[in-house]
Amino acid sequence: MSKKVRVRFAPSPTGGLHLGGVRTVLYNYLFAQKYGGDFIVRIEDTDQSRYVAGAEEYIFDTLKWCGLEPDESVQHGGDFGPYRQSERKDSYRQYAEQLVKEGNAYYAFDTSEELEKMRAEYKSEQNPSPQYDQTLRMKMKNSLTISAEETKKLLEANAEHVIRIKVPENETVAFTDMIRGEVHFDSSLLDDKVLLKADGMPTYHLAVVVDDCLMQITHAFRGEEWLPSAPVHILLWKYLFGIENMPQWAHFPLILGPNGKLSKRDGSKYGFPVFSMNWMDPKTNELTEGFKEKGFIPEGFINLLALLGWNDGTEKEIFSLEELIEAFSMERVHSAGAKFDYEKAKWFNHEWIKKSGVGSLKSGVKKLLEQSGVTVADEALLDKVIELVKDRCTLLPDFVQQSSFFFKAPETLDTDSVKPKWNDAKQLFFVELIRNYELTQQWNTATLESNFKEIASVNSLKPGELMLPFRIMLVGGKFGPGVFDIANVLGKGETINRIKTALDIFSTH
Repeated sequence: MSKKVRVRFAPSPTGGLHLGGVRTVLYNYLFAQKYGGDFIVRIEDTDQSRYVAGAEEYIFDTLKWCGLEPDESVQHGGDFGPYRQSERKDSYRQYAEQLVKEGNAYYAFDTSEELEKMRAEYKSEQNPSPQYDQTLRMKMKNSLTISAEETKKLLEANAEHVIRIKVPENETVAFTDMIRGEVHFDSSLLDDKVLLKADGMPTYHLAVVVDDCLMQITHAFRGEEWLPSAPVHILLWKYLFGIENMPQWAHFPLILGPNGKLSKRDGSKYGFPVFSMNWMDPKTNELTEGFKEKGFIPEGFINLLALLGWNDGTEKEIFSLEELIEAFSMERVHSAGAKFDYEKAKWFNHEWIKKSGVGSLKSGVKKLLEQSGVTVADEALLDKVIELVKDRCTLLPDFVQQSSFFFKAPETLDTDSVKPKWNDAKQLFFVELIRNYELTQQWNTATLESNFKEIASVNSLKPGELMLPFRIMLVGGKFGPGVFDIANVLGKGETINRIKTALDIFSTH
């Protein structure tokens, strides 16, 4: 890279952060880290009508949970602030006025009623949605159709107006996308986008170009949905700062659900999260569940996101963040949409829970256990239990079923799975097992299993027919790790007590 890489994520604070938004963050972050650059988060809140309280804090909470914190932002500071567009409002008008002065934009004084009239009057079968473009601009009330003197009078009278870009006629607007290669647009198909609104706030189109230039952004990476806006941004770069100063572009593929683009509203429809963390809409009080609360850990979430539209060219699927930084390249990002598979997402999480150390899982597991009514007083026991059961857990809440019985004897036993084949021989076996275990000096998994099988053999019983009752005695149901591992962790006294309790229940049902 000829100059220091500077990338940015520029969300609008309008709600929860969608899966696609976090992936955009991730790819920006990986690129910046790989090339020793800076990752900036800029809050694009120019559309105040869509602003949602709490959304900005939610964005930063999400990035913190994911481990993708920026180098510069509203919260982190930096030399190129302010990092909230509403606080940069005064800087945009001069650029809009410069465009007007140089003939690349114009003042438009049309009222909302006049715009509605235009859309109705020029609507046709061939043109069902008329736009304010090079065909219709000369039929509207703007500084191209009225005299300079009248324009001046209107401006001096503070007449409500916007500033629109004057899109050139019959030009090809082109740029090189790092993912898609050469991209071309016919300017005759573009409308004259509003750049500065009547309230003096810039639209996204003007603000993103001005801010990217002033913040020295070298690479602008964003979702494919912004591709239709690219020609307007190319033109603005050309008019204001010169094409040679423009960042390199890349437009990431869509994330697809079962029926097309995966939107923010699809979570409840498909039964899986689409937001990174729980989002409570302050307007509707509607709660949307997030991946974090569903039981995903950050490593699994980041890994699954990275492979939604990218791979390193091998069969490898499990990547740490450090490995992703090393392997990531924009050339390996796909241009086609990436289909989200929730079962595959859970597989990634399962693999990362298995790989995770007890220390990184401990606080989350302890919190879940205590929320379920299980008191965890013995930290050393919790460490042992997590190590023992983590391979069986796909999502963090799975730890509750797989480990709560270590801290609290089961309140109910699955007697229906035992009673049909229960008999006196099995009853006597467990009575003898109690005596054996009471006398056992070496309380460990291997000894417990050996003694169990030896007693079964002496009594001409198959160990396999005894293992299920033993498991249900200890945990209450058909789940949990190896039954002798469970007994080893529970200890002699607790194991024997649970066998005795179960024998009383089995013999009376």
